Amino acid sequence: MKKHGILNSDITKLLADLGHTDQITIGDAGLPVPNGVPKIDLALKFGLPSFKEVLLTILSDMVIEKVILAEEIKTQNEQQLREVLKALPKEVEVVYVSHEEFKKQTGNSKAVIRTGEVTPYSNIILQSTVIF
Repeated sequence: MKKHGILNSDITKLLADLGHTDQITIGDAGLPVPNGVPKIDLALKFGLPSFKEVLLTILSDMVIEKVILAEEIKTQNEQQLREVLKALPKEVEVVYVSHEEFKKQTGNSKAVIRTGEVTPYSNIILQSTVIF
């Protein structure tokens, strides 16, 4: 058994397999997953696990250079946006696109991690970078 870090074997493998510019999505309970994109379903019930909890856990084990968020989070879920921006390293580029464009871009993700989050626009695409 692992001693540290993420215990979910699907997420651990996903992160270990990422290369530069590869993307993953963390989504709320209602985010559609495009055909052909693997879904790692962590949802237990409404609110569990939370988007924030999953995001912070992934960020502790993934080096990122860019994130993509839906433009609508700015007005429809300001609290979640504040939490996301606070969690990100300062050098990370933040890009906003329409929610429709966001859903299209999830098709480029290596996987979508589904949380139990039930607040609007609690979705993020994380783009990997290298540690050297």
